[in-house]
Amino acid sequence: MSHDIQAEALTAGTWAIDTSHSEVGFSVRHLMSKVRGTFADFSGEIITKSDDPTESSVNVAIKVPSISTNNSQRDGHLKSTDFFEAESGQEITFASTAITANGDGYTIAGDLTINGVTKSVELAAEFLGVAGDAFGAVRLGAEASVTISRADYKVDFNVPLEGDRLLIGDKVDISITLEAVKS
Repeated sequence: MSHDIQAEALTAGTWAIDTSHSEVGFSVRHLMSKVRGTFADFSGEIITKSDDPTESSVNVAIKVPSISTNNSQRDGHLKSTDFFEAESGQEITFASTAITANGDGYTIAGDLTINGVTKSVELAAEFLGVAGDAFGAVRLGAEASVTISRADYKVDFNVPLEGDRLLIGDKVDISITLEAVKS
């Protein structure tokens, strides 16, 4: 039996992020390679006021203890006070302040809080559309990315190497792919 997914228009409403169809990922330079990881436990919502994505807002909360790089020793170090102090129960949060059209995509400006430090950032975003799923729910899709400085958020543990080099790069690439379900 075939289920046709029907494209729909964006409408006003509250959309809960479906974490089983979404991902919050990151990568950071380590020596001559990049370490990639994800956060498994996060939640959030998108609030749309019309069919115009620029009249929307986004809020996301990420549970720091859910960090995973597929290496338990490294994950344990990332959860320590050297990086995130995950036992404190803190979250990484993002709250948008403005969404503007930018060519074929959008720029989502907002406040990113990590380790108790809040900085304004701008995510490059792509709105992937709205469609009804095979079970009658209406979903929207989006992707966003940003590069931040670890040092700006007190995630600055490092090991000096010869020649003024460091073990871990300062720049962290964050990528978000999400599906959200209209309430």
